[in-house]
Amino acid sequence: MRSFRFPSWQQWRRLPLAMVIASVLAGLGIVQMTFLIGHTAYRSVTWSREARQARADVKVLREDIRVLTEVQTHANDPVYLGALARCLGFVGAEERVVVDENAVEPKSGNCEPVRLP
Repeated sequence: MRSFRFPSWQQWRRLPLAMVIASVLAGLGIVQMTFLIGHTAYRSVTWSREARQARADVKVLREDIRVLTEVQTHANDPVYLGALARCLGFVGAEERVVVDENAVEPKSGNCEPVRLP
């Protein structure tokens, strides 16, 4: 059984130049392909995160449009404006205020809070 010896410079010189160039190019191709696969995975994760954020932003904007459209359609409606004033704690001129000192005040006030844009 022969032991392995690393080839000497003279033996390396005998290798065909085309084989050496092909091996170097194959190695560079492997490195480039590894980089491209990693970069594609990174971009995929980044794109998914940005798409999810864009969908959430669109949902918020659609809700803003709904609220603004509702406010615009009821801008001159006295019943709607009276309800908004009631949410802020105002009472009518002919109404009498009765206060229960043991009543629990809700955290959000008299009405459900709506985020206005």
